[in-house]
Amino acid sequence: MGLPFLLEIGSEEIPDWMIEPALADLRRLFAEMLADNRLGGQVTRVDATPRRLVLRAEGLALEQHPRIEATIGPPVSAGPKAAEGFAKRMGVGVTDLEVRDTPPRYYLARAVAPRRTSEVLAGSLPNVITGIYFPKTMYWTGKGGPRFIRPIRWIVALLGDAVVPLELAGVVSGNTTRGHRVLGAGRIPVTIADYEVQLEQNGVILSAAKRRARIEAALTDGVRRDQALLGTLVYLTEFPTPIRGTFDERYLELPREILTTVMRHHQRYFSVEHAGGSLAPEFVAVMNTNADPQGVVRAGNERVLRARFNDARFFWEVDQRKPLADRVPELAAVTFQARLGSYLEKTNRMAALAMELAQRTGAMASLAERAAHLAKADLTTEMVKEFTELQGIVGGLYARVQGEHDEVWRAIYEHYKPLSMEDSIPSTPTARIVSLADKLDTLRGCFEIGMVPTGSRDPFALRRAAQGVVRILVEGKLRLSLKELCAADARLEAFLLDRIRHYFRDVRGFAYDEVNAVLASGCDDLVDVEARLEAIRAVRPTPDFEPLAASFKRITNILRQAQFAGGGAIDASLLEAGPERELYQGFERLREIVYRHREARDYRAALEAIASLRPKIDTFFDKVLVNAPDARVRQNRLAFLGSLLTEFSAIADFSEIVVAQNNTASP
Repeated sequence: MGLPFLLEIGSEEIPDWMIEPALADLRRLFAEMLADNRLGGQVTRVDATPRRLVLRAEGLALEQHPRIEATIGPPVSAGPKAAEGFAKRMGVGVTDLEVRDTPPRYYLARAVAPRRTSEVLAGSLPNVITGIYFPKTMYWTGKGGPRFIRPIRWIVALLGDAVVPLELAGVVSGNTTRGHRVLGAGRIPVTIADYEVQLEQNGVILSAAKRRARIEAALTDGVRRDQALLGTLVYLTEFPTPIRGTFDERYLELPREILTTVMRHHQRYFSVEHAGGSLAPEFVAVMNTNADPQGVVRAGNERVLRARFNDARFFWEVDQRKPLADRVPELAAVTFQARLGSYLEKTNRMAALAMELAQRTGAMASLAERAAHLAKADLTTEMVKEFTELQGIVGGLYARVQGEHDEVWRAIYEHYKPLSMEDSIPSTPTARIVSLADKLDTLRGCFEIGMVPTGSRDPFALRRAAQGVVRILVEGKLRLSLKELCAADARLEAFLLDRIRHYFRDVRGFAYDEVNAVLASGCDDLVDVEARLEAIRAVRPTPDFEPLAASFKRITNILRQAQFAGGGAIDASLLEAGPERELYQGFERLREIVYRHREARDYRAALEAIASLRPKIDTFFDKVLVNAPDARVRQNRLAFLGSLLTEFSAIADFSEIVVAQNNTASP
């Protein structure tokens, strides 16, 4: 059965958004440590609250599983003296050596004495704990000591009923945990069996699922469900208790976006709606304690929210005194990036690019230019300085109040979208153009000065910007050339291609080889890429498609091995009667049909027409020797296969398709 194990790392409060990645890392590191040290067992559960990371495992052995260690000796060809010298160094006789391998050599195989599991854990756990990745870490015992996200205050490490003895930064492991700061005791002896019960009796609900359920139980009667906020609150509390409060209805005169942003982002409150969907003068807060019988906590939250709403109302009124257009020159004092200049310079580039993109896509160029000109002006407002989450949104709201065209204010309002894979793209043609211009300007500028994302470093969120570009082009049906959008920057083009592959493969669910095949054809209009992928997905299950792909792969290999450079006219008089001439006639008949379908972007019909040629191609390879003795015939056949490959690979490079083993072309 093996032994159970419990590890609790107690610390000061860990930022909520870092907890789940840290738990995943802890699980991985501990599992790797078990495997590397042959301890058996497996991780069964990881949990966390703001003040603790917890791991439990089952089935650990009392000691390491036996291991035979082989030491490599000299080759047998070195002679008996070499074997005797090796045996002497190892403290054994020559008869204890083994001969292995080809060419043969001497080995000494000896059993390694196993260490007790508690001893291995004591030596390994400090590295597991400090190996957990956090975006930022700190020293708390002086420079040069261990680093962690927050100071470690206690460690519980139990193997069965025994404490695993270890020390980290002066903290000695034991069997004593700590309860809730207010509701629990400071020192609580625990066993593996009663650990969670003891915590709950001291105001700590260890299970994130149970904490989530406590909060969700109060999200009724019009409370707007917000999964992201819910996830945050789960890891901000150890004993969450929702309370409901109210605010003065007069604040509802402010735009809904401002009120909900103040509640959600600054106070972490859930907003409440009337049955018709309008905002109600109520909120739900989550306190980290068990009760508020006198309403003191509720009154405190109402007082804080009232102050924040008063600030917002003041900013709304003051900001209205200056139109957005008059604020644009002030962007000269707001730095975008030191080497790329101010936001005024970025605005000028955005406006020019938005006008160019609008002209190429049929959108209203004047509206796109106006929206891009005003898009960043709200960065100078008091509202955005205080509530940075509202940038763009506030600009759109101010533009609407100030009488800007509907397309203009909505483009300003939405130009940061999409903010994530779950977020929608901008809803109007003008908004999509302005959003595209903003993201492309950032990408072009950063790549021009060498600010290319590496590893986890991406200070300007270029990966998100690139993914936004891809989604706007595809989902917004904007037919624009990727090469032209990249302004001849090969690194940027490669970066965007990586995002394109990710989008079509991991988000849209197309097979990786289908994505590679379409992109290898040179198509860089992403709307067209999508249409070609849909066609391949539809045609791929048909009987002829994968065998045809196998034949195209074979043609590619033949041309490569022959070092055929391409070009050269096909001499029909050199074509042999039978399978070769029949394939040529089928090719000549189909190329015009395929071309018409391709021009009409009816890629499914084009692929079905190409696939219909499969029997003739199979017969050709069965009956015709491409590498003919006659050099003229050989060169003519290579030119024919090259033409066939070029003509029919314009939709997708079929040689990129991975073919099932039983669908390979005839030899």
